[in-house]
Amino acid sequence: MPGLDESSVDQRPINRTAALERLEATEFDLLVIGGGIVGAGIAEAASAHGLHIALVDKGDFAGETSSASSKLIHGGLRYLRLGDVGLVREAHHERRVLMNVVAPHLVRRLPFLFPLYEDGPYRPWFVQSGIVVYSTLARAKLNGLVGAERAEKLVPQLRDTRLRACALYEDAWTNDGRLTLANIRAAADRGATVLNYAEVVGLDPVEVAVDGRTIQVRAKAVVNAAGPWVDRVRRLEDPRAKPSMRLSKGVHVVVDGGENWGAALTIPHDKIRVSFAVPWEGMLLLGTTDTEHDGEPDTVSVSDTDVAQVLDEASVAVEGLGPPRASFVGLRVLPGGEGGTASAKRETVFSTGPTGMVSVAGGKLTTYRRIALDALDHLGVRGLSKRPRPLPGATGLDRIAWPDDLDTATRNHLLHLYGSLALEMLAPATDDPSLLEPLVPGRPDLRAQELYARTHEWARSNEDIFRRRTTAWLAASGIPV
Repeated sequence: MPGLDESSVDQRPINRTAALERLEATEFDLLVIGGGIVGAGIAEAASAHGLHIALVDKGDFAGETSSASSKLIHGGLRYLRLGDVGLVREAHHERRVLMNVVAPHLVRRLPFLFPLYEDGPYRPWFVQSGIVVYSTLARAKLNGLVGAERAEKLVPQLRDTRLRACALYEDAWTNDGRLTLANIRAAADRGATVLNYAEVVGLDPVEVAVDGRTIQVRAKAVVNAAGPWVDRVRRLEDPRAKPSMRLSKGVHVVVDGGENWGAALTIPHDKIRVSFAVPWEGMLLLGTTDTEHDGEPDTVSVSDTDVAQVLDEASVAVEGLGPPRASFVGLRVLPGGEGGTASAKRETVFSTGPTGMVSVAGGKLTTYRRIALDALDHLGVRGLSKRPRPLPGATGLDRIAWPDDLDTATRNHLLHLYGSLALEMLAPATDDPSLLEPLVPGRPDLRAQELYARTHEWARSNEDIFRRRTTAWLAASGIPV
């Protein structure tokens, strides 16, 4: 397998037994509860500032909302309409940082069209003025309004009936699950102890149920980044703790298409709500719903009504949609209050419990780094640097000596998921060429990725591998989970 230099890759297989022993025997500066994007970001930032940390999650890393988002790193054009100019400005700054420094392999620029129909909620002049403001905050030269002919070249399936014009702007897309894993990998590389399928069941003292037993963990400080389960963890500290947030259900549907799209769509439905149609991983990602979820987080599911809503809303601007290939649901954590969830501010709420545990509720995927730094500030960590750091795999992207066996499409796919760590993932294929065979029919993922997920990325089940560490779950023929 020419091109692979095994001396240039770092083999660090995961040893769960050793991590469990460290979790039980060590006193940590900080215990992070929750391995979604916020908890992962806190672990990355804390470890970069020299703290001895542990991170645990009751399920898999990125197992819930952080692998079930709209996959967008964006300023949030509609948040201007809600008056959240500060959030948009901050999100644009973070988008630039993620694309240019932190994870340029995982976060990639993507044009967006905002179609304006005669019976739509917005007039062209209003949207054009919003694009000007958005462009100013983004520090980007965006193109404003474009005609139907150019718009249809960018999105061939664009519905042109009663189409006035389209606004054109830029944001970015990502693989949210792998962005979360990259932050956890960064923390682990600096010595952090990280364990998935390890549930905190007590806080005084800290008790963790893991692998069939319960152990005590010593930590000088605790941060609760459990996402939709944040209040459940708060009640471990204080059974009388009042709810700090509410949940919004976001359903997405994946259909065939998107291969020849040069832009994504932001589809307005009223003065507040929009949905998206995004070319993503060789498919078309549609969504999302935004309805309040009243039950426990564990009970959320996708209904036929949810799927029908997503397809109906996408058909406002997209012609020829095929049948659903897959669907998924995530829960947004929103501040408590009245009114619909669609108009609720996407702000982050910090609270400190009676024993000093800091709980983090809400926020956006795009601004996870800033949320992490704010959480550490609430914990009293001083001397925090806001300077962005490249995540593992983010550097040397133009100097990868790819093996000759891989075609261009597979190389591009692996470059996006792993960056320069692709060589580390591919190293075992030098002795076992069968690892270069497809993981599942119809997808560019390789068998080497499955091995790497188990040895280097904490995967414990087929679902961990196929849904969060590769894109095998998108295979039309289905996958074993």
